[in-house]
Amino acid sequence: MSCIPPHAVEAALNPSPPALVIDPLVQDLDGETDRLRAAGPIARIDLLGVPAWTVTSQPVARRLLTDSRLVKDINQWALFASGEVTHAWPLIGMVDVPPSMFTTDGAEHRRLRTKIAQALTARRGEELRPVVERYTAQLLDELAAQAKEAPGAAVDLKPAFAGPLPMAVVCSLMGVAESEIPRQMKLWKAFFSMLTPQDERLAVMAEIYGIFLGMVHEKKAAPGDDLTSALILADEGGAPMSQEEVAGNLQSMIAAGHETTIALILSAVRGLLTHPDQLAMVLDGSVSWEAVIEEALRWDPPVTHLLMRFATEEIVVEEADGFVIGKGEGVVMSYRAIGRDTGFHGPDADSFDITRADAGRHLAFGHGPHICPGAALSRLEAAIALPALFTRFPGLRLAVPSEELRKAPVLTQNDLEALPVILGG
Repeated sequence: MSCIPPHAVEAALNPSPPALVIDPLVQDLDGETDRLRAAGPIARIDLLGVPAWTVTSQPVARRLLTDSRLVKDINQWALFASGEVTHAWPLIGMVDVPPSMFTTDGAEHRRLRTKIAQALTARRGEELRPVVERYTAQLLDELAAQAKEAPGAAVDLKPAFAGPLPMAVVCSLMGVAESEIPRQMKLWKAFFSMLTPQDERLAVMAEIYGIFLGMVHEKKAAPGDDLTSALILADEGGAPMSQEEVAGNLQSMIAAGHETTIALILSAVRGLLTHPDQLAMVLDGSVSWEAVIEEALRWDPPVTHLLMRFATEEIVVEEADGFVIGKGEGVVMSYRAIGRDTGFHGPDADSFDITRADAGRHLAFGHGPHICPGAALSRLEAAIALPALFTRFPGLRLAVPSEELRKAPVLTQNDLEALPVILGG
Protein backbone atom coordinates (compact mmCIF):
# COMPACT_ATOMS: atom_id res chain seq x y z
CA MET A 1 0.00 0.00 0.00
CA SER A 2 1.55 3.32 -1.03
CA CYS A 3 1.77 6.07 1.57
CA ILE A 4 3.60 9.28 2.40
CA PRO A 5 7.32 9.44 3.31
CA PRO A 6 8.07 8.45 6.91
CA HIS A 7 7.37 11.20 9.42
CA ALA A 8 10.46 13.11 10.52
CA VAL A 9 9.61 14.32 14.00
CA GLU A 10 8.11 12.35 16.88
CA ALA A 11 5.88 14.09 19.40
CA ALA A 12 8.09 15.92 21.88
CA LEU A 13 5.65 16.00 24.78
CA ASN A 14 4.73 12.32 24.87
CA PRO A 15 6.76 9.16 25.24
CA SER A 16 6.96 7.27 21.94
CA PRO A 17 5.57 3.77 22.45
CA PRO A 18 5.59 1.47 19.45
CA ALA A 19 2.71 2.46 17.21
CA LEU A 20 -0.05 -0.07 16.67
CA VAL A 21 -0.44 -0.51 12.94
CA ILE A 22 -4.08 -0.22 11.90
CA ASP A 23 -4.71 -2.87 9.24
CA PRO A 24 -6.33 -1.25 6.18
CA LEU A 25 -7.67 -4.62 5.05
CA VAL A 26 -9.34 -5.31 8.42
CA GLN A 27 -8.35 -8.97 8.62
CA ASP A 28 -8.56 -9.25 12.42
CA LEU A 29 -10.74 -6.51 13.87
CA ASP A 30 -11.34 -8.32 17.17
CA GLY A 31 -7.60 -8.73 17.69
CA GLU A 32 -6.98 -5.09 16.77
CA THR A 33 -9.64 -3.96 19.25
CA ASP A 34 -7.99 -6.07 21.98
CA ARG A 35 -4.57 -4.57 21.25
CA LEU A 36 -5.89 -1.03 21.27
CA ARG A 37 -7.63 -1.48 24.61
CA ALA A 38 -4.51 -3.08 26.10
CA ALA A 39 -2.44 -0.08 24.98
CA GLY A 40 -4.39 2.25 27.27
CA PRO A 41 -7.06 4.94 27.06
CA ILE A 42 -4.97 6.82 24.49
CA ALA A 43 -2.77 4.75 22.17
CA ARG A 44 -0.18 5.49 19.50
CA ILE A 45 -1.28 4.23 16.07
CA ASP A 46 0.06 4.09 12.54
CA LEU A 47 -2.45 4.93 9.79
CA LEU A 48 -0.80 3.86 6.53
CA GLY A 49 2.49 5.43 7.58
CA VAL A 50 1.00 8.41 9.38
CA PRO A 51 1.26 8.62 13.20
CA ALA A 52 -1.65 9.69 15.38
CA TRP A 53 -3.15 9.16 18.80
CA THR A 54 -6.36 7.23 19.22
CA VAL A 55 -8.86 7.17 22.06
CA THR A 56 -10.13 3.80 23.27
CA SER A 57 -11.86 4.78 26.54
CA GLN A 58 -15.43 6.02 26.80
CA PRO A 59 -14.79 8.57 29.61
CA VAL A 60 -11.77 9.98 27.77
CA ALA A 61 -13.74 10.13 24.52
CA ARG A 62 -16.58 12.02 26.21
CA ARG A 63 -14.06 14.49 27.60
CA LEU A 64 -12.17 15.10 24.35
CA LEU A 65 -15.21 15.22 22.08
CA THR A 66 -16.29 18.36 23.94
CA ASP A 67 -12.83 19.99 24.09
CA SER A 68 -12.79 23.10 21.89
CA ARG A 69 -9.00 22.79 21.48
CA LEU A 70 -9.48 19.68 19.33
CA VAL A 71 -10.69 20.93 15.96
CA LYS A 72 -11.55 19.61 12.49
CA ASP A 73 -9.44 22.20 10.63
CA ILE A 74 -6.79 20.18 8.76
CA ASN A 75 -4.54 23.25 8.64
CA GLN A 76 -3.97 22.79 12.38
CA TRP A 77 -2.36 19.38 11.71
CA ALA A 78 1.41 19.73 11.92
CA LEU A 79 2.04 16.85 9.51
CA PHE A 80 -0.20 18.45 6.88
CA ALA A 81 1.15 21.96 7.37
CA SER A 82 4.71 20.67 6.99
CA GLY A 83 3.88 18.80 3.78
CA GLU A 84 4.58 15.37 5.25
CA VAL A 85 0.96 14.36 4.67
CA THR A 86 -0.15 15.01 1.08
CA HIS A 87 -2.98 13.95 -1.18
CA ALA A 88 -1.01 10.80 -1.92
CA TRP A 89 -2.13 9.51 1.50
CA PRO A 90 -5.06 7.13 0.91
CA LEU A 91 -7.05 8.50 3.86
CA ILE A 92 -6.79 12.18 2.91
CA GLY A 93 -10.40 12.15 1.70
CA MET A 94 -11.51 11.60 5.30
CA VAL A 95 -9.87 14.77 6.61
CA ASP A 96 -9.48 17.21 3.71
CA VAL A 97 -13.00 17.62 2.37
CA PRO A 98 -15.23 20.45 1.12
CA PRO A 99 -16.54 22.86 3.77
CA SER A 100 -19.37 21.46 5.86
CA MET A 101 -20.55 21.20 9.44
CA PHE A 102 -18.32 18.11 9.67
CA THR A 103 -15.13 20.11 9.00
CA THR A 104 -15.73 23.37 10.85
CA ASP A 105 -15.72 24.41 14.50
CA GLY A 106 -16.91 27.19 16.77
CA ALA A 107 -19.14 29.91 15.36
CA GLU A 108 -18.88 28.66 11.78
CA HIS A 109 -19.92 25.16 12.84
CA ARG A 110 -22.86 26.57 14.79
CA ARG A 111 -23.96 28.58 11.72
CA LEU A 112 -23.97 25.51 9.50
CA ARG A 113 -25.46 23.26 12.18
CA THR A 114 -28.30 25.74 12.73
CA LYS A 115 -29.14 25.67 9.04
CA ILE A 116 -29.02 21.87 8.93
CA ALA A 117 -31.40 21.81 11.92
CA GLN A 118 -33.72 24.28 10.18
CA ALA A 119 -33.79 22.11 7.05
CA LEU A 120 -33.71 18.65 8.64
CA THR A 121 -36.74 19.12 10.86
CA ALA A 122 -38.51 16.48 12.91
CA ARG A 123 -41.42 16.79 10.48
CA ARG A 124 -39.16 16.06 7.49
CA GLY A 125 -37.69 13.09 9.32
CA GLU A 126 -41.11 11.70 10.18
CA GLU A 127 -42.25 12.16 6.58
CA LEU A 128 -39.52 9.69 5.65
CA ARG A 129 -41.22 6.89 7.59
CA PRO A 130 -43.50 5.84 4.70
CA VAL A 131 -40.52 6.14 2.35
CA VAL A 132 -38.54 3.71 4.52
CA GLU A 133 -41.54 1.39 4.75
CA ARG A 134 -42.06 1.45 0.98
CA TYR A 135 -38.45 0.69 0.11
CA THR A 136 -38.29 -1.98 2.83
CA ALA A 137 -41.39 -3.73 1.48
CA GLN A 138 -40.10 -3.50 -2.08
CA LEU A 139 -36.75 -5.06 -1.19
CA LEU A 140 -38.40 -7.80 0.89
CA ASP A 141 -40.69 -8.61 -2.02
CA GLU A 142 -37.64 -9.00 -4.23
CA LEU A 143 -36.03 -11.28 -1.64
CA ALA A 144 -39.20 -13.37 -1.42
CA ALA A 145 -39.20 -13.76 -5.19
CA GLN A 146 -35.60 -14.99 -5.03
CA ALA A 147 -36.50 -17.45 -2.29
CA LYS A 148 -39.41 -18.77 -4.35
CA GLU A 149 -37.27 -19.14 -7.45
CA ALA A 150 -34.38 -20.85 -5.67
CA PRO A 151 -35.55 -22.30 -2.32
CA GLY A 152 -32.70 -22.85 0.10
CA ALA A 153 -30.18 -20.86 -1.95
CA ALA A 154 -27.86 -18.44 -0.16
CA VAL A 155 -28.55 -14.72 -0.57
CA ASP A 156 -26.11 -11.94 0.32
CA LEU A 157 -28.20 -9.66 2.52
CA LYS A 158 -25.85 -6.72 2.05
CA PRO A 159 -26.45 -5.89 -1.65
CA ALA A 160 -29.97 -7.31 -1.57
CA PHE A 161 -31.30 -5.39 1.46
CA ALA A 162 -28.97 -3.62 3.90
CA GLY A 163 -27.12 -1.68 1.19
CA PRO A 164 -29.81 -0.31 -1.13
CA LEU A 165 -32.30 0.61 1.60
CA PRO A 166 -30.38 3.45 3.31
CA MET A 167 -29.00 4.78 0.02
CA ALA A 168 -32.53 4.96 -1.42
CA VAL A 169 -33.80 6.72 1.69
CA VAL A 170 -31.05 9.33 1.91
CA CYS A 171 -31.30 10.01 -1.83
CA SER A 172 -35.04 10.49 -1.46
CA LEU A 173 -34.39 12.91 1.41
CA MET A 174 -31.94 14.98 -0.62
CA GLY A 175 -33.88 14.97 -3.87
CA VAL A 176 -31.43 12.76 -5.75
CA ALA A 177 -33.12 11.01 -8.65
CA GLU A 178 -33.84 7.31 -8.03
CA SER A 179 -32.04 6.49 -11.28
CA GLU A 180 -28.84 7.87 -9.71
CA ILE A 181 -28.84 5.42 -6.78
CA PRO A 182 -26.72 2.69 -8.47
CA ARG A 183 -24.13 5.29 -9.47
CA GLN A 184 -23.97 6.68 -5.94
CA MET A 185 -23.52 3.20 -4.46
CA LYS A 186 -20.71 2.41 -6.89
CA LEU A 187 -18.90 5.71 -6.23
CA TRP A 188 -19.10 5.49 -2.44
CA LYS A 189 -17.96 1.86 -2.42
CA ALA A 190 -14.86 2.90 -4.39
CA PHE A 191 -14.28 5.87 -2.08
CA PHE A 192 -14.28 3.84 1.13
CA SER A 193 -12.49 0.69 -0.07
CA MET A 194 -8.79 0.49 0.73
CA LEU A 195 -8.36 -1.56 -2.45
CA THR A 196 -9.11 1.49 -4.63
CA PRO A 197 -5.91 3.02 -6.10
CA GLN A 198 -5.38 6.55 -4.79
CA ASP A 199 -5.51 8.26 -8.17
CA GLU A 200 -8.87 6.58 -8.78
CA ARG A 201 -10.09 7.57 -5.31
CA LEU A 202 -9.20 11.23 -5.95
CA ALA A 203 -11.14 11.08 -9.23
CA VAL A 204 -14.11 9.54 -7.39
CA MET A 205 -13.99 12.34 -4.79
CA ALA A 206 -14.04 14.95 -7.54
CA GLU A 207 -16.92 13.22 -9.33
CA ILE A 208 -19.02 12.97 -6.17
CA TYR A 209 -18.50 16.64 -5.33
CA GLY A 210 -19.29 17.61 -8.92
CA ILE A 211 -22.57 15.67 -8.79
CA PHE A 212 -23.74 17.48 -5.67
CA LEU A 213 -22.56 20.90 -6.81
CA GLY A 214 -24.47 20.39 -10.06
CA MET A 215 -27.56 19.33 -8.13
CA VAL A 216 -27.33 22.45 -5.97
CA HIS A 217 -27.22 24.63 -9.09
CA GLU A 218 -30.34 22.88 -10.41
CA LYS A 219 -32.24 23.13 -7.12
CA LYS A 220 -31.36 26.79 -6.71
CA ALA A 221 -32.99 27.48 -10.06
CA ALA A 222 -35.97 25.24 -9.35
CA PRO A 223 -36.38 24.42 -5.63
CA GLY A 224 -38.37 21.37 -4.60
CA ASP A 225 -39.62 19.76 -1.39
CA ASP A 226 -36.30 18.17 -0.43
CA LEU A 227 -33.37 18.69 1.91
CA THR A 228 -31.14 20.20 -0.77
CA SER A 229 -33.66 22.96 -1.52
CA ALA A 230 -34.28 23.51 2.21
CA LEU A 231 -30.55 23.99 2.82
CA ILE A 232 -30.31 26.49 -0.03
CA LEU A 233 -33.23 28.46 1.43
CA ALA A 234 -32.27 28.13 5.14
CA ASP A 235 -32.12 31.65 6.60
CA GLU A 236 -31.56 31.12 10.32
CA GLY A 237 -28.25 31.48 12.16
CA GLY A 238 -26.35 33.92 9.96
CA ALA A 239 -25.31 34.19 6.34
CA PRO A 240 -26.96 31.75 3.91
CA MET A 241 -24.97 28.69 2.89
CA SER A 242 -22.90 29.09 -0.22
CA GLN A 243 -23.52 26.61 -3.01
CA GLU A 244 -20.18 25.00 -2.14
CA GLU A 245 -21.23 24.65 1.51
CA VAL A 246 -24.55 23.06 0.55
CA ALA A 247 -22.75 20.60 -1.75
CA GLY A 248 -20.14 19.83 0.92
CA ASN A 249 -22.78 19.16 3.56
CA LEU A 250 -24.80 16.94 1.23
CA GLN A 251 -21.69 14.97 0.32
CA SER A 252 -20.75 14.45 3.96
CA MET A 253 -24.30 13.58 4.98
CA ILE A 254 -24.81 10.98 2.29
CA ALA A 255 -21.45 9.39 3.16
CA ALA A 256 -22.36 9.18 6.83
CA GLY A 257 -26.07 8.59 6.35
CA HIS A 258 -25.99 5.48 4.23
CA GLU A 259 -22.81 3.76 5.47
CA THR A 260 -23.78 3.94 9.14
CA THR A 261 -27.19 2.40 8.50
CA ILE A 262 -25.80 -0.40 6.33
CA ALA A 263 -23.43 -1.33 9.13
CA LEU A 264 -26.14 -1.03 11.80
CA ILE A 265 -28.54 -3.37 9.98
CA LEU A 266 -25.82 -5.94 9.26
CA SER A 267 -24.50 -5.79 12.82
CA ALA A 268 -27.96 -6.33 14.31
CA VAL A 269 -28.81 -9.21 11.97
CA ARG A 270 -25.46 -10.90 12.60
CA GLY A 271 -25.84 -10.46 16.35
CA LEU A 272 -29.31 -11.99 16.40
CA LEU A 273 -28.54 -14.87 14.04
CA THR A 274 -25.49 -15.85 16.10
CA HIS A 275 -27.50 -15.61 19.34
CA PRO A 276 -30.78 -17.47 18.67
CA ASP A 277 -31.80 -17.30 22.31
CA GLN A 278 -31.76 -13.52 22.12
CA LEU A 279 -33.57 -13.54 18.77
CA ALA A 280 -36.32 -15.58 20.43
CA MET A 281 -36.68 -12.93 23.15
CA VAL A 282 -37.14 -10.22 20.53
CA LEU A 283 -39.62 -12.23 18.50
CA ASP A 284 -41.77 -13.07 21.53
CA GLY A 285 -41.78 -9.40 22.57
CA SER A 286 -39.90 -9.75 25.84
CA VAL A 287 -37.09 -7.51 24.53
CA SER A 288 -37.65 -4.51 22.26
CA TRP A 289 -36.19 -3.85 18.84
CA GLU A 290 -34.89 -0.59 20.29
CA ALA A 291 -32.73 -2.63 22.68
CA VAL A 292 -31.41 -4.67 19.76
CA ILE A 293 -30.48 -1.51 17.86
CA GLU A 294 -28.71 0.11 20.80
CA GLU A 295 -26.75 -3.04 21.62
CA ALA A 296 -25.74 -3.47 17.97
CA LEU A 297 -24.53 0.13 17.94
CA ARG A 298 -22.44 -0.47 21.05
CA TRP A 299 -21.15 -3.96 20.22
CA ASP A 300 -20.18 -3.41 16.58
CA PRO A 301 -20.66 0.31 15.82
CA PRO A 302 -20.89 1.63 12.26
CA VAL A 303 -17.61 3.54 12.55
CA THR A 304 -14.40 1.79 13.56
CA HIS A 305 -11.99 4.72 13.56
CA LEU A 306 -13.22 8.30 13.08
CA LEU A 307 -10.63 10.56 11.47
CA MET A 308 -9.59 13.13 12.76
CA ARG A 309 -9.29 16.05 15.17
CA PHE A 310 -6.21 18.26 15.63
CA ALA A 311 -4.89 19.92 18.77
CA THR A 312 -4.60 23.71 18.53
CA GLU A 313 -2.55 23.70 21.73
CA GLU A 314 -1.14 21.28 24.25
CA ILE A 315 -3.94 19.34 25.97
CA VAL A 316 -3.48 17.59 29.31
CA VAL A 317 -5.98 14.74 29.65
CA GLU A 318 -6.50 14.19 33.36
CA GLU A 319 -8.88 11.27 32.66
CA ALA A 320 -5.93 9.49 31.04
CA ASP A 321 -3.48 9.95 33.94
CA GLY A 322 -2.36 13.38 32.76
CA PHE A 323 -1.52 12.25 29.23
CA VAL A 324 -0.42 15.16 27.03
CA ILE A 325 -1.57 15.62 23.46
CA GLY A 326 0.91 17.92 21.75
CA LYS A 327 -0.04 20.96 19.70
CA GLY A 328 -0.60 20.01 16.06
CA GLU A 329 -1.06 16.30 16.72
CA GLY A 330 -3.90 14.29 15.22
CA VAL A 331 -6.43 12.42 17.37
CA VAL A 332 -8.66 9.56 16.19
CA MET A 333 -11.73 8.18 17.97
CA SER A 334 -11.69 4.37 17.83
CA TYR A 335 -15.39 3.84 18.37
CA ARG A 336 -15.27 0.06 18.26
CA ALA A 337 -12.78 -0.05 21.12
CA ILE A 338 -14.76 2.66 22.93
CA GLY A 339 -17.96 0.64 22.58
CA ARG A 340 -16.17 -2.37 24.06
CA ASP A 341 -14.49 -0.47 26.88
CA THR A 342 -14.44 -3.09 29.65
CA GLY A 343 -13.85 -0.40 32.26
CA PHE A 344 -17.14 1.23 31.30
CA HIS A 345 -19.34 -1.63 30.01
CA GLY A 346 -17.92 -4.39 32.20
CA PRO A 347 -15.79 -7.49 31.60
CA ASP A 348 -18.36 -8.90 29.15
CA ALA A 349 -18.16 -5.85 26.84
CA ASP A 350 -17.16 -8.08 23.90
CA SER A 351 -20.43 -10.01 24.19
CA PHE A 352 -23.60 -9.20 22.27
CA ASP A 353 -26.33 -8.93 24.92
CA ILE A 354 -29.62 -7.19 24.16
CA THR A 355 -30.57 -7.33 27.85
CA ARG A 356 -27.56 -5.19 28.79
CA ALA A 357 -28.70 -2.38 31.06
CA ASP A 358 -26.23 0.24 29.81
CA ALA A 359 -26.29 -0.55 26.06
CA GLY A 360 -27.80 2.83 25.26
CA ARG A 361 -24.90 4.67 26.88
CA HIS A 362 -22.65 4.13 23.87
CA LEU A 363 -21.06 6.85 21.73
CA ALA A 364 -21.62 5.22 18.34
CA PHE A 365 -23.00 8.44 16.84
CA GLY A 366 -20.46 10.64 18.57
CA HIS A 367 -20.84 13.16 21.38
CA GLY A 368 -20.70 16.90 21.79
CA PRO A 369 -21.02 19.55 19.06
CA HIS A 370 -20.27 17.14 16.21
CA ILE A 371 -22.74 14.42 17.23
CA CYS A 372 -24.21 12.82 14.10
CA PRO A 373 -27.30 14.76 12.91
CA GLY A 374 -28.60 11.67 11.10
CA ALA A 375 -28.70 9.40 14.15
CA ALA A 376 -32.49 9.56 14.42
CA LEU A 377 -32.94 8.63 10.75
CA SER A 378 -30.53 5.70 11.03
CA ARG A 379 -32.41 4.39 14.07
CA LEU A 380 -35.73 4.87 12.27
CA GLU A 381 -34.56 2.85 9.27
CA ALA A 382 -33.27 0.02 11.46
CA ALA A 383 -36.46 0.06 13.59
CA ILE A 384 -38.53 -0.48 10.44
CA ALA A 385 -36.22 -2.76 8.47
CA LEU A 386 -35.25 -5.27 11.16
CA PRO A 387 -38.69 -6.39 12.39
CA ALA A 388 -39.99 -6.40 8.81
CA LEU A 389 -37.11 -8.67 7.73
CA PHE A 390 -37.60 -11.19 10.54
CA THR A 391 -41.39 -11.12 10.19
CA ARG A 392 -41.19 -11.88 6.48
CA PHE A 393 -38.50 -14.54 6.95
CA PRO A 394 -38.90 -16.12 10.42
CA GLY A 395 -36.59 -18.96 9.37
CA LEU A 396 -33.75 -16.61 8.44
CA ARG A 397 -30.33 -18.12 9.23
CA LEU A 398 -26.68 -17.73 8.30
CA ALA A 399 -25.58 -19.59 5.18
CA VAL A 400 -22.01 -19.97 6.48
CA PRO A 401 -20.47 -20.43 9.93
CA SER A 402 -20.18 -17.07 11.69
CA GLU A 403 -16.39 -17.36 11.89
CA GLU A 404 -16.26 -17.28 8.09
CA LEU A 405 -17.79 -13.79 7.90
CA ARG A 406 -15.21 -11.21 6.87
CA LYS A 407 -14.98 -7.47 7.28
CA ALA A 408 -14.86 -5.31 4.17
CA PRO A 409 -11.46 -3.67 3.44
CA VAL A 410 -12.58 -0.32 4.86
CA LEU A 411 -10.39 1.12 7.58
CA THR A 412 -12.79 3.71 8.95
CA GLN A 413 -16.25 2.16 8.51
CA ASN A 414 -17.19 -1.06 10.27
CA ASP A 415 -18.69 -3.04 7.43
CA LEU A 416 -19.07 -6.70 6.49
CA GLU A 417 -17.81 -7.85 3.11
CA ALA A 418 -20.97 -9.96 2.79
CA LEU A 419 -23.70 -11.47 4.93
CA PRO A 420 -24.85 -14.68 3.20
CA VAL A 421 -28.12 -16.00 4.60
CA ILE A 422 -30.76 -18.64 3.91
CA LEU A 423 -34.13 -16.89 3.85
CA GLY A 424 -36.03 -19.95 4.98
CA GLY A 425 -39.41 -19.02 3.57
